[in-house]
Amino acid sequence: MGSEAFLAALLGYLIGSIPFGLLLTKAAGLGDVRKIGSGNIGATNVLRTGNKALAAGTLVLDLVKGFVPVTLAAMWFALDGSGEAREVAMAFAAGGAVLGHCFPVWLGFKGGKGVATNAGVSFGLGWPIGLAYALVWLSVLAIFRISSLAGMAAVVAAAAAAPLFGYPQFFPVLAAIAAVIIYLHRANIGRLARGEEPKVGGRK
Repeated sequence: MGSEAFLAALLGYLIGSIPFGLLLTKAAGLGDVRKIGSGNIGATNVLRTGNKALAAGTLVLDLVKGFVPVTLAAMWFALDGSGEAREVAMAFAAGGAVLGHCFPVWLGFKGGKGVATNAGVSFGLGWPIGLAYALVWLSVLAIFRISSLAGMAAVVAAAAAAPLFGYPQFFPVLAAIAAVIIYLHRANIGRLARGEEPKVGGRK
């Protein structure tokens, strides 16, 4: 399964590394999104351009690029008749997709923070995991209006939901992804502790 796992991870990485936020803002004539706000290519930073439609488009496409490689890996490795091989491939594709978004080789390994892509990954691994992710993400965002807090809560919820809803085989990769995403939010955590983290729709 070694080479197959590598191919699944590579598939995930290549799809995950497509910088939709950067491509959309440049196509719209808004310049390089990496030069504003946090410098990231995700939907939250795209929203800082003032274009809500582009931010929504980035969110959807970043979610899709997490869902697609996991689904392709599931279809591809289902052909050998081994459920275990299929699940391993899905897990490696999931990890690759999030790493591709966070560390795209095309952008000097500086991308986004992986929250939306991990939402797509979660739905690809199992719809109950994705549903838990979405409910926590939307609930925390609605209550606190802090994007970073909602994202971190959601990635932890996805990892916790995996064994609770019958997908214990995906807990390791989701826990590892959660650790990476929380690490990438370390500056946000500092601002949260100081009460300085900006709210969605508020002043920075």
